[in-house]
Amino acid sequence: MYATARHVAAVEGKPASEHALRVAATLNAQFTRGAVASHQSAAQIHGIDLIQRPAEGAVWLTRAPGRYRESAASSIRYHAAALPQEHVTTVLGVRVTTVARTVVDLARSLPYTEGVAAADSALHKRLVVKPELTRLLKEFGRWPGISKARQVVDFSDQLAESVLESAARVVFAQFGLPPPQLQIDICDDKIRFIGRVDFLWEDQRTIGEADGMAKYQEAGREGAQIRRDIRLREAGYKVVHFTWAELFGEPARVIARFYDAFAAPGAY
Repeated sequence: MYATARHVAAVEGKPASEHALRVAATLNAQFTRGAVASHQSAAQIHGIDLIQRPAEGAVWLTRAPGRYRESAASSIRYHAAALPQEHVTTVLGVRVTTVARTVVDLARSLPYTEGVAAADSALHKRLVVKPELTRLLKEFGRWPGISKARQVVDFSDQLAESVLESAARVVFAQFGLPPPQLQIDICDDKIRFIGRVDFLWEDQRTIGEADGMAKYQEAGREGAQIRRDIRLREAGYKVVHFTWAELFGEPARVIARFYDAFAAPGAY
């Protein structure tokens, strides 16, 4: 398939539009007739954040049962499932599963942590609300993966602001940490605002901070974070930072730091 240079230039640097163009080209092929963009493709078009970066050039499609036919194109990932009219919409000129259907499909098909990250992202960006997801789950009956999808939706939280925070919430639960409060404003004893923290265990006076790269991309941000931590500790809180590499590489060590902070009598 071909596109005009002007059209290609117009979508350059816009991930959702770039992927929509690739999907449009795929859906123009005769063997994809009746299919719609779904799963990871739908997530990219809707702007839902994912933990795993989708494979370069891959397109995910869903067709109704009985119309499923494999193609020779290894870049096309097919799913066969019912596609009620209310589960399909048009975004950026291509037919795609709705946000709610996309979140439930991802929750059914991806590992639990990745499903939570996708659901949190869609909720946080206000692309969907939890009652929509709950209502859709009831429609799916006994579809494959629906039990896991229910767990994902129950656990999802619109206050999680990044996939790292979503993954951290899952790890906390898996290791038995009590559920933290998310995105809490902290003030000192004179009611002066110090900052908004990612996670707070108020009973343990412990704060958790998920350190993604975005926090330190701006010049001087690291120094500001250090000064902020000092003020949080002066206010009587214990602060534990963790990175993506630590959370996925050595989660037990991250959890141990939290338990040490819980047990510490003062600033940590």
